[in-house]
Amino acid sequence: LHDGRVYTFGATGILNALDASDGSVLWTRNAASDTKKKIPGWGFASSPLVVGDTVIVAVSGQLAAYDAATGAKRWFGLAEGGSYSSPQLANIDGVEQILLMSSVGVTSVAPEDGKLLWQHSWKSDTRIMQPALTADGGLLMTTGDAMGGGGMRRIAVAHGPAGWSTEERWTSAGLKPSFNDFVVHDGYVFGFDGAILACIDAKDGKRKWKGGRYGAGQLVLLRDQGVLLVLAEEGDLALVKAASDQFTELARVPAMEGKTWNHPVLVGDRLLVRNGSEMVAFRLPLAN
Repeated sequence: LHDGRVYTFGATGILNALDASDGSVLWTRNAASDTKKKIPGWGFASSPLVVGDTVIVAVSGQLAAYDAATGAKRWFGLAEGGSYSSPQLANIDGVEQILLMSSVGVTSVAPEDGKLLWQHSWKSDTRIMQPALTADGGLLMTTGDAMGGGGMRRIAVAHGPAGWSTEERWTSAGLKPSFNDFVVHDGYVFGFDGAILACIDAKDGKRKWKGGRYGAGQLVLLRDQGVLLVLAEEGDLALVKAASDQFTELARVPAMEGKTWNHPVLVGDRLLVRNGSEMVAFRLPLAN
């Protein structure tokens, strides 16, 4: 949602710009045809990213940029590997750039023209997850494939007279998200190690704790409260303390029936959760 428009990217590669007031189509592009990409097994899954006057999507492992007002082609990035991840805007060493996770690793390009800035290789069958920046400038990435893969890695990205460089700081099997989010809070990383919640230290990747079975769940960080809001695969909703000393589940209630792999969404004090057939809204108590 940007500047009175809704940008959508569908599983078959159609990018639409819609008027947010009435849903009318302002322009449409077939990004799959434009990049000559075949539809991957689970369809294209990128969320559009608007940077300035450009809207950018990941067409599997390739970035495609269009004029946000007219839909005219702006630039196409390198076509490397496959991906179900989305382009992500980041500021590293004072330079704004777009990151994309793919089966070859993580790639960074310039927003204005798609020029390659740097790339860190860490191969995987495919990538689903998004990277994350730590407070001290590190970049966290995960294999994020359907099998949970090789876990998580922290890299350092630097910009010097000779250009950009990356360095692996650690690789850890203490946290192995597959397609569910991980979050960074107070120097620690929280997420799923298979079907069980876990916490690792962002400095060295060492596991602090592992506990609580939630299946292929999803989570949201309530940063001000220091709490993880966890939606379990079987429909339970749990509050877990976002602390490194031990696993502490503060509360757990049944939210819905049936399996859900969908991500919960917070809108003000409303929490929206859904499975394949219904959506449920909860009102969260506000902190005093």
